[in-house]
Amino acid sequence: MAIKFTSPIIVRAESVNAIGSIGGGTQDINIALGNVVTGTIDTSTTTFTFSGAPASGTAGSFTLILTNGGSQTVNWPASVDWAGGTAPTLTAAGVDILTFVTIDGGTIWYGFAAGLNMS
Repeated sequence: MAIKFTSPIIVRAESVNAIGSIGGGTQDINIALGNVVTGTIDTSTTTFTFSGAPASGTAGSFTLILTNGGSQTVNWPASVDWAGGTAPTLTAAGVDILTFVTIDGGTIWYGFAAGLNMS
């Protein structure tokens, strides 16, 4: 039996912000540049900052697809409220998918692991 849809299916495309190699230091994730962000941790400690959040009262979110995040130390903004109260342990050699959501202009980012060790 075939499935018949009575209303059109809407596919939402999202912009990708491909950071590439993240070689330590501070790395800003500006969601105005794309709300799907990809990057590879390759050397030394990386501290992430988040910018480009929409105004309070409007939801904003982004997905971070991070390769080799556990190979180095990763520091997150103090504004991230992690599910369970602790940042997830990232994969040293593989892909992790993290999602962040805010409804207050970025004062609080709710963070959670959407998938760990996806390789």
